[in-house]
Amino acid sequence: MYLCNESYFMFTTIKGNFDKGQIYLQEEVPITTKTEVMVIFLGEEKKATIKNKRIPGGLKGKVSIPDDFNNPLDDLKDYM
Repeated sequence: MYLCNESYFMFTTIKGNFDKGQIYLQEEVPITTKTEVMVIFLGEEKKATIKNKRIPGGLKGKVSIPDDFNNPLDDLKDYM
């Protein structure tokens, strides 16, 4: 239920299909009075395409880590 301007609204979900401009419901509608509706289209997501496949070891020799990488930083001496 949703409260808006002192009125309560109840949302109901019904499965259906859309084909050639028509909506075909797969279930009975539990509402018998005229009411406002919202239609949400659930389209399939397109899979992302991988342009360049990753090559293991492709950066070998291009990246280096200094020998003192794990040594404490001089800037942090006051906090240690």
